[in-house]
Amino acid sequence: MSLTSTVFYAFLIAGLLVYYILPAKFRWVWLLIMSYVYYWGYNVKSSLYMVFDTVIIYFAAMLIWKINDSSKKYLAQNKEILTKDEKKKYKEKTKKKKRLVLAGGLVLTFGLLAVLKYSKFFLINFESFFVSIGVTNAHSLACKMIMAMGLSFYTFQSASYLIDVYMGKYDYEKNIFKLGLFISFFPQILEGPIGRYDRLAPQLFKGNKFELKNIQYGFQRVIWGLAKKFILADRAYVFVEAVFGKYYEYGGFVTIAAVLMYSVELYCDFSGGIDIVIGVAQMFGIKMDENFRQPFFSKSISEFWRRWHITLGTWMKDYVFYPFSLSKKMMKFSKLMKKHLGTFAGKTLPICLADLLIFFLVGVWHGAAWKFIVYGMYNGIIIAASSLLEPVYEKMFKVTHINKNAKWYRVFQIIRTFILVNIGWFFDDAANLKESFDLIKNVFVNFSIKPLFDGSVIAMMEFSSMDMLAIAVGIAALFIVGVINEKGIDIRKSLAKKPLILRWAVYLMLVMSIPVLGYVSAETGGFLYAQF
Repeated sequence: MSLTSTVFYAFLIAGLLVYYILPAKFRWVWLLIMSYVYYWGYNVKSSLYMVFDTVIIYFAAMLIWKINDSSKKYLAQNKEILTKDEKKKYKEKTKKKKRLVLAGGLVLTFGLLAVLKYSKFFLINFESFFVSIGVTNAHSLACKMIMAMGLSFYTFQSASYLIDVYMGKYDYEKNIFKLGLFISFFPQILEGPIGRYDRLAPQLFKGNKFELKNIQYGFQRVIWGLAKKFILADRAYVFVEAVFGKYYEYGGFVTIAAVLMYSVELYCDFSGGIDIVIGVAQMFGIKMDENFRQPFFSKSISEFWRRWHITLGTWMKDYVFYPFSLSKKMMKFSKLMKKHLGTFAGKTLPICLADLLIFFLVGVWHGAAWKFIVYGMYNGIIIAASSLLEPVYEKMFKVTHINKNAKWYRVFQIIRTFILVNIGWFFDDAANLKESFDLIKNVFVNFSIKPLFDGSVIAMMEFSSMDMLAIAVGIAALFIVGVINEKGIDIRKSLAKKPLILRWAVYLMLVMSIPVLGYVSAETGGFLYAQF
């Protein structure tokens, strides 16, 4: 039941009708039923993984809460008897118990993710190793396991809940079915955004009132997401696959065009899917966290990652970056660096190490392949190097008298960042690491524009003049909307103030653009990030 299928929207309409007919106190139950029916539509067996994750997280959170509650009661009852040292030792013992439960819960839930997502990667590499040392009868042990759709997303979401309970941000959810709804809420299950319990759960459980504005705004967001997907992402996919699949037949200019189209494909596919998710959730009166904020207007790689896949970035920041950079070992390391290399190095190097760790994990999260690890480290090294070179940049600005706030310099920063991002895509989309470097090498070989403009590439993809017009118009529309959003203008609110005829003309134009300009083939339709 894809987010782009007619079956899904029939499912959605029926679900909305029942949701708002039911009494408010039962609406969360209906959402839970819808979520599991939706996920079962993909694969019944894979839904068992989600059940397993829910059960593990529920009991781990409950045990942490009980340990903490028991500790508070014991200390309250014996506050007059226990010495200061005894209280300290008891608290340390309690913390150790909670930490063990937390570790066990995370190992089980992330262990499932690792087994399903990465076991084939390790087995293939083991096989390659044995072959390299002459063991020719080595056979891959990669078994035919079902990769649960959206596994990474609901694993990270459930893990954040467990960590927050451990940190004492809120009590554990006593109703396992409500926790199940938080983990499995159907619009976001396949590609996020990664929600936080304290923001998302209350909206899921309270039973939201019907508001026509939510239906209207949700519908607008869904249509915008579908337009991104059908008009741009699917066409860009065909172009990218055609060129990357036979890159050795084309020169540098066509290769560059393909990687630029991959930017269009990836952004429109992922952000388009998120638009649909957020729009569907809003129809139920539920506000999801935004996952994109005009990433291609970023002035640095670090800013790009604050604007791209925002919920993954904030997850990494809250649960990896801060705990790692502020740990006792990093504090000792910081003091050591301050002593030997100065204050700047002492402050910056722990942050750089944390950034490298973050982007190693980002690479691993993207997939079980060396190319993804290199992709992650490519971004991490750039960010770390930028932090270390900051004093050099400041001196350069003073010497050259460059105004950092000048418009031309901001444009330069945006273009520079865009180029660096697109270089990274070579590692993201290529079939393997060797092909990634071959594609980069190919950029500098036979730099001819002729294959792109003589019609040979377009003919191979069976693109018509309408297809090329749709790509051009779509990119232009995307750019204009991005500029408006970047200026802080809420397009939907601004449009709502316009005359009724104008509003509906815009809505109708956007709706009709999908069947008129949309591109459908046997190779397109699904969302890239659903596989994560």
